[in-house]
Amino acid sequence: MCGIVGLHLREPSLEPRLGELLTAMLGQVVERGPDSAGVAVYGDPRLSPPGRTVVSLLGTSKAEVEAVMPGVRAYDADATTVVHADIDQLATALPHARVIGSGEGFAVLKGTGNPVELADAFGLADVTGWQGVGHTRMATESAVTPEGAHPFSVGPGQCLVHNGSFANHATIRRELRAQGVQFDSENDSEVGARFVAHQLEQGADLEKALKLLCERFDGFYTLLVSTGDSFAVVRDAIACKPALVAETDAWVAMASEYRALDVLPGIENARIFEPEPEEVYVWRRR
Repeated sequence: MCGIVGLHLREPSLEPRLGELLTAMLGQVVERGPDSAGVAVYGDPRLSPPGRTVVSLLGTSKAEVEAVMPGVRAYDADATTVVHADIDQLATALPHARVIGSGEGFAVLKGTGNPVELADAFGLADVTGWQGVGHTRMATESAVTPEGAHPFSVGPGQCLVHNGSFANHATIRRELRAQGVQFDSENDSEVGARFVAHQLEQGADLEKALKLLCERFDGFYTLLVSTGDSFAVVRDAIACKPALVAETDAWVAMASEYRALDVLPGIENARIFEPEPEEVYVWRRR
């Protein structure tokens, strides 16, 4: 059992409140995943300045980054260090650090422990932007580590959060490895993220990639997948893992439980529905 929250803003006047709203949503799904938590935020000018490559790392610190890469800006957010630098530069300067997200316009933050405390450590309430996804984890398939926390971001600007389990992840991992795809963990959710990223690299759009995932993966799952311009939700054929979507002219939101949606402005006027099994829902930035 894990908790998923996501918020895609359509109304620019709400962008200064992205972190505040995402923090409130995350706080409503803590008991679904008390082991660890993570978020991906799109459009915050401090974490991800326009036109700059941003890399989120584990296994290093702001002090270490700035010591080995003078002039490079970095921020510590619990276990995560966000760095404004080219990923190839970082691979040379910090070969021991683990990349957990890279691209322009977004940043990934992960850690272990109580999700509310982690949100505070991330400074999430002060984040601005146009889109954010969050996850609280109750570990079932791998160890409780920052590496095992969600979101899994394995393509530029792409993130996947998952509630459930993939029964055939080992088989698909072997198939992807045979095609040259590399993995960072034994987490089943990473296999889903790698599969989606691989399909996108092969030319599929996000809707097609998720339809192919439904065809290939066995198990129980609710997925929220985000990219630099999209926000998508899909559930397995049985749809036993909870999910609700709420939509207004000002925003689209998804959560594992209604109470995480109830904190949003205008929820009383929202269209609220439960996603249908194996139907892919995609919203794109206007």
